[in-house]
Amino acid sequence: MKIYGINGSPRPKGSTARLLKWAMEGVENACAGAETEIIDLYRLSYTGCKSCFACKKKDGPFYGRCGAKDELSPLLEKLAQADGIIFGSPIYFMDLSGQMRSFLERLLFPYLVYDGKGTSIAPKRMPTAFFYAMNVTEAQAEQWGLPQRLSLMERFVGNILSTPQTLWCYDTLQFSDYSEYVAPCFDEKAKQRRREEFFPLDLRKAFEIGRHMALDGLKDPSAEGDACGCGHDHEHGHHGHHHGACGYGHDHGHDHHHGHDHGHDHGACGCGHDHHDRG
Repeated sequence: MKIYGINGSPRPKGSTARLLKWAMEGVENACAGAETEIIDLYRLSYTGCKSCFACKKKDGPFYGRCGAKDELSPLLEKLAQADGIIFGSPIYFMDLSGQMRSFLERLLFPYLVYDGKGTSIAPKRMPTAFFYAMNVTEAQAEQWGLPQRLSLMERFVGNILSTPQTLWCYDTLQFSDYSEYVAPCFDEKAKQRRREEFFPLDLRKAFEIGRHMALDGLKDPSAEGDACGCGHDHEHGHHGHHHGACGYGHDHGHDHHHGHDHGHDHGACGCGHDHHDRG
């Protein structure tokens, strides 16, 4: 089993990256033999879809595959045979980051058939999820219609690969020292309190999404018991698809039983000292 985390943030150690890391550890917790990898899109040089239609040409060499050649091409080949993908993006101007949007154009469009039915010719159906990190509050996101806006891409992913789970991480920190920047609308102390209280819960939700993604992907409906021999009960609880509910919104324990120290860069599990997390 191979599950990928796609980091659409320019920050390899920001909030989005940390959510993805916990999700990958959830995958590994579900089955020791699973392979995981986080891809930082901002380290790759590529463009969005160029509308060359090579992926749609009858009997063409690239039918059903992106014909563009750049640093994204090898990744697209790997993802075609993935067993699960988690897309993580900061929210910029109430939308996905530019790198994530361009990546999704290249990933999804070759699999979409122009038959009026939205038929998918993706090589595999696979579990998916979206992690969103943003500096706005939940109320502000609702005011600006962010859930409805992002649901459009979620629908495309659902049609082509599988209906994604979602995790929403609100009101993140932007700066290591707010006094160095012109940003009078933010209350640094309030943001730090928010991070200390809620970010550990978001990390735990990410872990559980990764864990259940692995269990769901490994389970053989025709088999009895444990499909991968990993020794876990393969229960499949309801996964909420709105505002990070994920079916785990009430699991608020701060103890992380999978046995890893998750304090990356000044403090475990978002203690408020790692401030480089606009994304």
